[in-house]
Amino acid sequence: MNTPNLEQIVVNALEDVKARDIEIIDTIRLSAQFERIIVASGDSGRQTRALAHNVLDRVRAAGGKVLGIEGEENGEWVLVDLGEIVVHVMQPAIRAYYRLEELWSASPAIRRAGIAAQAAGA
Repeated sequence: MNTPNLEQIVVNALEDVKARDIEIIDTIRLSAQFERIIVASGDSGRQTRALAHNVLDRVRAAGGKVLGIEGEENGEWVLVDLGEIVVHVMQPAIRAYYRLEELWSASPAIRRAGIAAQAAGA
């Protein structure tokens, strides 16, 4: 499965469970280990786990492979490793503390709202 298709599956899975502040960070020039980081917020441990599991289910249903998942125990930060894409589902306080978007700032983050506005011709 190519990266753009996998990216769309992940974003759709996150949106279906009402993830907030979805950001896609292109890391292809910054890391040889993965091409994208997708960061999203969930309001509770229960929601972050549900978001991560929906990503797992959707990727597997599409024939993709899930290499691993971490952080399910407490649900503050759940990481889903899909190989070329790493998904971080975080509660807002954890996301604000670690600021992954700033760590990977050499490549601009794309807010999901911006993608939707471009598609709509805004």
